[in-house]
Amino acid sequence: MNYNKRSVVDAPFAWKGADLADKPDWLRPFSADELAELDAALQSVKQLGLATLNVTRDDFPLPRFAPALQRIAQELETGRGMIMLRGLPLSYTPEELRLIYWGIGAHLGTAVSQNGAGELLGDVRDAGMEVEETKRRGSKTSGELPFHADRCDIVGLLCVRKAKSGGLSRIVSAAQIHNEILRRRPDLIDVCYADWHNSRQGDEAPGETRAYPKPVFGFCEGHFTGMFSPVYIRTAQAFPEVPRLTQAQKEVLELFDALTEELCLHMTFEPGDIQLLNNHLIYHARTRYEDYPESDRKRLLLRLWLAVPGSRPLPRGYELLFGDISAGAVRGGVPSREGWRAVTQWRARGTMSTAAG
Repeated sequence: MNYNKRSVVDAPFAWKGADLADKPDWLRPFSADELAELDAALQSVKQLGLATLNVTRDDFPLPRFAPALQRIAQELETGRGMIMLRGLPLSYTPEELRLIYWGIGAHLGTAVSQNGAGELLGDVRDAGMEVEETKRRGSKTSGELPFHADRCDIVGLLCVRKAKSGGLSRIVSAAQIHNEILRRRPDLIDVCYADWHNSRQGDEAPGETRAYPKPVFGFCEGHFTGMFSPVYIRTAQAFPEVPRLTQAQKEVLELFDALTEELCLHMTFEPGDIQLLNNHLIYHARTRYEDYPESDRKRLLLRLWLAVPGSRPLPRGYELLFGDISAGAVRGGVPSREGWRAVTQWRARGTMSTAAG
């Protein structure tokens, strides 16, 4: 369908949390055969002696599970934009668990860097700081994380250990928020399609500005995109070179906060769960949590940021964040500091030499 900014987005990814809570078919357990195939692929890689981050899809053969993963990828792109895989055994060593998770990710797409250090498989754990003190992202804290989207096509989180209490995952449909703004405050919809200045959170390359303009919602070739992280917009307001928020923008932020609370789905992570979200369609958040005092019991998630072959084309303006905005490109992520020169050359050319496969 050829949507535009005044169209109601009528698609499976425009959902209300209350509806999904009543019908949790988005929760998909691993089958016994799938777990056996994952274990066989793990043993095969161990015999090859490959380091985890060097393992490719071909090195991690999943002849029967791979087609199911492709259907999951399609669900993330054109379906609800989210899914929870349940039941990955935690009897493996930490490195074996990381390898299995990496292998699953390799069948979905290409891992991209999560920070300037080039981290491809990240640990989400409390480092004892509040969100404001990190100056970047809140994944290293136990504090509440507001609704946001990450700068990649798909984010995956594998729960290794739960917190003592709290740490509830919350997700909400970007398209449904678009629809509700259009229904309740149509006078604000144009504001959502105009540029908003976002902080780069300290991940700017040499010579790049510390804030960049990007609209909240956009369409490209009929595809909706709604990537939005209000905390980065509020952070950018501390920069004197950034325009002050207009009254209309302030009203959008207030309405966004209200709608996320009203429309979100609450999800409880169990050890062995893998949550997969499409960042163009879903915002995610987390409640504050209390951890165990023992280091080996503390909450731990493993995170992947993926560029996926079946991704949608992105609207103009997203190239500042994703580099290549064409469908199916290897895009997004935070280029490592060692790779800034290559990134600068790549952006100057305006092309990419590698495609997701």
